[in-house]
Amino acid sequence: MKRAKWLIAFLMVVGFASVAVAGTLEEIAQRGELRVACQTQGPPFSFIDKNGKRAGSSIELCEMLAKDMGVKVTFLDFDWDGLIPALLSKKADILAADMTPTVKRAMKIGFTKPFMYTGAVAFVKTDSPIKVIADAKKANLKAAVLLGSTGETITKKTFAQAELKSYKGGGPLLLDAVMQGQADFGVNDASAVIGGLASYPPNSIRILPDMLSKEPLAFAVRYDSQDLLELVNLFFHNAGLDGRLDQNLNYWVNSLDWKKDH
Repeated sequence: MKRAKWLIAFLMVVGFASVAVAGTLEEIAQRGELRVACQTQGPPFSFIDKNGKRAGSSIELCEMLAKDMGVKVTFLDFDWDGLIPALLSKKADILAADMTPTVKRAMKIGFTKPFMYTGAVAFVKTDSPIKVIADAKKANLKAAVLLGSTGETITKKTFAQAELKSYKGGGPLLLDAVMQGQADFGVNDASAVIGGLASYPPNSIRILPDMLSKEPLAFAVRYDSQDLLELVNLFFHNAGLDGRLDQNLNYWVNSLDWKKDH
């Protein structure tokens, strides 16, 4: 009898869960619009280009996704620390940025399968006396990081003696901080640093040897949007098979080819 009651209760929970997760794609379809939370300034993933248009790897991927879904796409700009709150408050359906899926973040939001892998690096002005990672571990140095980023966490562990200067915004703020002498070095994803360097004079910034980490990057949805999560995973799978994903990453992330166009 107890087992029967447990089974009925379980089926009711499953039934309610199915109803709860079945609505996100239907809402998007009825609305005719996919709402995407993205970074205000985060080349090469999301930024405003020289033509005044939003561009970047994540932007192009979401445009492909929306086209496959048969809906239009609307991009909503947020600073880095505003991305997750925007998703949780239902201002956006999906979070599309170069975000690392950590356990702490996954306590709040559901991550897709990784669309690429990268790693954190430290960078300095070319004429800096800091030549290797060990030099940056000395006392009385200032490190520029993004507020709430994995780079901030890595810096606290790797450069324990450094004074952290956390910036609210995108990767270019860290490059500016180092260039202007507000920080002795910066820490961010390699892809974001390389993408940001396109806006600076050649050889003005030097990336220190050796990556500080290896990290996956993924998009994210709310946990009540499992149907959307499965659809985005399917999109990444198909885009990987038909070459669209490699084409996107090779253009935006693995080279500076995009600079001449944007």
